[in-house]
Amino acid sequence: MALSTSPDQNTASQPGATSTGRRPEPVSVALHLRAPDSTGATARFAPSDPPRGWDITRNPRIARIVRDRRFQFLLILPNQIIFWTVIFVGLLGTADPGLNFGTAITWYVWFCLVFVLMVVVGRAWCAMCPFGGFAEWIQRRTFFRRTQRALGLGLKFPEPLARFGFVLPVGAFLLLTWLEEYFNIAGPGNPAATSWMVAGIVGSALIFFLVFERRTFCRYICPLTTLIGTVGSMGTVAGFRTRDRDVCLSCATKDCMRGGENGYGCPWYTWPGSADSSLYCGLCSECFKSCPSDNVGLYLQKPLTSVIAPTRRRPDVAWAIALLWGLVLYQQFNATAGYAAIDDKLNSVLGFPHYPNPAAYLGIIVLFAALTAAVALGISAAFARRDVKFATTGQFMDRASRFRQYFVPLAYGLIPVVGADYFARQLPKFFQHATRVIPSVQHLVGAGGARSPLYSAALLSDPRIITVQLVVVSLGTVASLWSIWRITNRELVPVSRSATGVRVAAVSLALVCGIIAAWLYVLINAAD
Repeated sequence: MALSTSPDQNTASQPGATSTGRRPEPVSVALHLRAPDSTGATARFAPSDPPRGWDITRNPRIARIVRDRRFQFLLILPNQIIFWTVIFVGLLGTADPGLNFGTAITWYVWFCLVFVLMVVVGRAWCAMCPFGGFAEWIQRRTFFRRTQRALGLGLKFPEPLARFGFVLPVGAFLLLTWLEEYFNIAGPGNPAATSWMVAGIVGSALIFFLVFERRTFCRYICPLTTLIGTVGSMGTVAGFRTRDRDVCLSCATKDCMRGGENGYGCPWYTWPGSADSSLYCGLCSECFKSCPSDNVGLYLQKPLTSVIAPTRRRPDVAWAIALLWGLVLYQQFNATAGYAAIDDKLNSVLGFPHYPNPAAYLGIIVLFAALTAAVALGISAAFARRDVKFATTGQFMDRASRFRQYFVPLAYGLIPVVGADYFARQLPKFFQHATRVIPSVQHLVGAGGARSPLYSAALLSDPRIITVQLVVVSLGTVASLWSIWRITNRELVPVSRSATGVRVAAVSLALVCGIIAAWLYVLINAAD
């Protein structure tokens, strides 16, 4: 199916428009539909389709709540209040980062809780995100009602950039992380720096929402979207999926994509009829509201299903995972005693003012990512059958090769250990300083302060924090071992000369990654 125009770009010259430039409901949009074809659908989607009985919107109360247009607004509103408070308190409140509510809530609690949401629910944060939520309210010119006219240019994101998928927002994440390190924002340092960072994300989101259609920012630019999408694929929420794929295939209107009287077209450009993972479902519920056939539900799934089950894997996801792995290893490596000498030497040679040197930062991240890819290349060279041929031409998302046939599924299998490493990296701040959030709230009303027992209290000490970090990494490693074993048996064994050899190599990759992550936490003594 192809859409000929955006449903919210209305002009009087378009079909169905009135003399005032407004369209009557439902939105009049020309559609180019291919003939319904379900060939191969069972083989492709059966492994990743959740059990039919795991649709929680079959419960009338849950369905009524999700269908209510105020539902997402009420999810976003509390976070909206908190983050505008973060901005203003960071600029106008105390300079003590431990007593400033903006820095305390952001760096001691929020980032850690977002990881818990990812692992349990997937893209739950996207459903309640204050950054995209604020920009979307302005774009739609309403808090929750279904309107016909959007504010902004409504342009489509350039296709050549869109084809890089998850790799593009990884670049944004790397830039944001470097800025955090350079200005010591997440130290936390000056609370005003946290405020400007949050305000910068809100402002960037607003610009993209006003220039491009739908949630282009959330899908292609947001610094957190790749991390949330990949790590969130471990979660137990499959997202909004079709109940009967034949109904979706034969649907003449595709209201879930173009929008209808009761809902907008999917802001994430995701068709429920072809979803096979939770990677790109932002849980906004618009498809559920829009579907005239009541053929969309919100499904649960077994943990790791969206990691193991998809039969069509994406190279952008694989490279994004490799780069995210490189970044978290860099964050551990830069806490070692020897890294400071490397950074200082490069700063002296390149004339850069101070840590982190961008050459070391990007160089080490790319090196770790390249080493991971090189291992996959070595496995493919050692075990791939020579009679399997690939067309190596084509664009980034389309080209195939023997290397990709191994690298992409192996990278998916590393998602749990990479996610566990990121989560473990947040634990020192949480365990050492999370209690400061309470004195920081009290400080807003003139109470509390640095003399409060909670200001200096710690939930765990360093030796115990290391133990928890090792447990977290171990659990992630076990999950990766299970995932990569399942993926290898299904996808790599059939194209390998030695089933035993490729199994051992794949499992060894996950195990070595887990050992490296755990060893670094012991080496840096739980540095925060």
